[in-house]
Amino acid sequence: MQTLRAFSDKAGATGLMLALFATLFAFQPIANAQEEEGAKGDDYMPEYSRRGADECMRCHGDDESAHLNAIFEGPHGVMADERTPFGGNQCEACHGPGGDHAGRVGFGEERPPMPAFGPNAPWSEERENQICQDCHTEQKHGFWEGGTHQRQDVGCADCHESHVRRDPMTVASTQSDGCLACHTQQRAQVHRAFAHPVRHGEMSCASCHEPHGAPNEAMLSSPTVNQNCYQCHAEKRGPFLWEHAPVPEDCTLCHRPHGSNNPAMLTRRSPLLCQQCHSRVGHAGIGRSTDDLPGRNPSAFLLGQSCTNCHSQVHGSNHPSGSLLSR
Repeated sequence: MQTLRAFSDKAGATGLMLALFATLFAFQPIANAQEEEGAKGDDYMPEYSRRGADECMRCHGDDESAHLNAIFEGPHGVMADERTPFGGNQCEACHGPGGDHAGRVGFGEERPPMPAFGPNAPWSEERENQICQDCHTEQKHGFWEGGTHQRQDVGCADCHESHVRRDPMTVASTQSDGCLACHTQQRAQVHRAFAHPVRHGEMSCASCHEPHGAPNEAMLSSPTVNQNCYQCHAEKRGPFLWEHAPVPEDCTLCHRPHGSNNPAMLTRRSPLLCQQCHSRVGHAGIGRSTDDLPGRNPSAFLLGQSCTNCHSQVHGSNHPSGSLLSR
């Protein structure tokens, strides 16, 4: 009996040790995976896949991913040009080395994400932007750093598409859809009765703005608002013999550049716009009674185009008798 009891105690201790070792080995892969996951930060660099794009197409060549094939028709997919992604590391030139993603995974295990431009990608947006700027150097050396979009954490991939024949942001007819998705106030303004032909595709937001940054307010293409407007409206540039003071100061004092419900995209209809600066008291165009008081019926001079019936050269005049901007 003592021998059997000793054997039983020894077997129980052995079983306990085996159970303990089994528990440790069971949790060891999880611990290793957690340590490995913690090590994969923004500086993590896996190996490149062996077959490049062919490795990617094994999974991403089905009908669900067919739209990605348009990259071969666009500028990024020209294999004969070493300046393009497909002239080098192909898909991994932008998405980062995909050795972990394309490697074998165990049953029930989740496939590691690609380093950049994808769901759960470990690389930061700043590093993803750097991938684009390595080729698009004109944006890298511009005013992107510290610009409005950069400060608002807008990434290149938030606006631009690479797996297409032509990026919609580079086409005037489709660019505004991308910009106005965020700039909702301007979306409402360009659909007003009087606006620049942005919604018709004859102009784009980049006709006036530099989306990658500029050293001025509203990221304008030119240093000032007026210089921006004069790119198209050169006849308003002057110099004039008789100037209208607000004109050389700021066009937006009278006009709404994104659109208005008033003719000529004015901030207000005349004569109300003019009377913000010019008092109508004593004006010859105001109808007066025999008592020298303003009459009930408006003067014919204030109908139709209102003040511009007489003062037609509101942006300035070069006529010797145009001191009142009437010639």
